[in-house]
Amino acid sequence: MMTTNDVAKVFDTVLSIPGMNDVVKIDLKISRKNVLLLNHVIERGLAAKDDDKPSILMTSVPEENLQELKLFGDECLQKAGLIELSEKLKTLSETGK
Repeated sequence: MMTTNDVAKVFDTVLSIPGMNDVVKIDLKISRKNVLLLNHVIERGLAAKDDDKPSILMTSVPEENLQELKLFGDECLQKAGLIELSEKLKTLSETGK
């Protein structure tokens, strides 16, 4: 069985493969509903909670890459015209806690 350190080394190796930082263009057609869900999943995955143990992958990824992922989610919302709706849904979910 691999140790946590071994897994982190494997992730680091995969992320260091030549070409992994190359920009790719993805032509994607996705429903607005799924844009909202995707953005929520990205935000939830990036939100660090004290009681949640982060995955080894998340701890191995540089902060700048995580910020790029956050910006991607925001860009998807913008292109779908859902920024205002997303903010209102966040407000509703926060008041429901």
